[in-house]
Amino acid sequence: MTQSLHPAAEKGFGAAAALYQQVRPDYPAEISIWLQQLNLGPQDALLDLGAGTGKFLPYLKPISACITAVEPVPAMLQQLRQAHPDINTVQAFSSQIPVPDHSIRAVFCAQSFHWFADRATLAEIQRILQPHGYLVLIWNQRDINTDWVKALADILLPLEGSTPRYHSGLWQKAFEQQPWFTLHQETAFRQLHRGTVEQVVSKRLLSTSFIAAMPEAQQQTLKLQFEQTVFELTGKQAQDEIEFPYTTHVYVFQKTAEK
Repeated sequence: MTQSLHPAAEKGFGAAAALYQQVRPDYPAEISIWLQQLNLGPQDALLDLGAGTGKFLPYLKPISACITAVEPVPAMLQQLRQAHPDINTVQAFSSQIPVPDHSIRAVFCAQSFHWFADRATLAEIQRILQPHGYLVLIWNQRDINTDWVKALADILLPLEGSTPRYHSGLWQKAFEQQPWFTLHQETAFRQLHRGTVEQVVSKRLLSTSFIAAMPEAQQQTLKLQFEQTVFELTGKQAQDEIEFPYTTHVYVFQKTAEK
């Protein structure tokens, strides 16, 4: 079966790649320390799969000099190349990664695996990983234990449609009844994305795939709705500073021994 992009990813990320790079949060600094336990070294080949605009690459560069970034959306890849001209990049799908068998020590999917969580992808990652190599999945998830964040999530939920999302948990089904990977470890970190309401709330939500794929007028209506919701619950206006709480989830799967 030929892999294809979900329409929300193709249209939304194609249109909003620059916005994505500008407004998406980074990852917690603690994640770099935590990843040291994988004992990856400067000569280990690492692969960032579904790399987007390269938001996770700053956490990989201190680990190794041998990094390949794989991304199927041309506009996202263009942003990545501008931000990280030193990184080897490939435009490809997760089911057809153009690297040799058993050549990669660890594959990282930051904010991406839910888009291609299927058996074909796992089979391909298994092919390229070295024996006992790692598949590391990372997601920044909005913390809905905060009232205004939960209110925003309630606005987004009916707009999602069929768009793959981390919080649906459907990505976990890819690991059911497959022989290649076992869950090695998981953890979570908390972080705050600081900036103006417009920057870290409304514009960040406009970078969400299925919203970025909407007509401009509809996006602007939603932007005002997001900002009004925050104002009603916090008293903060668009240009006021705010801290957007996130939980960063990390899952480390290890390639099982081949028989």
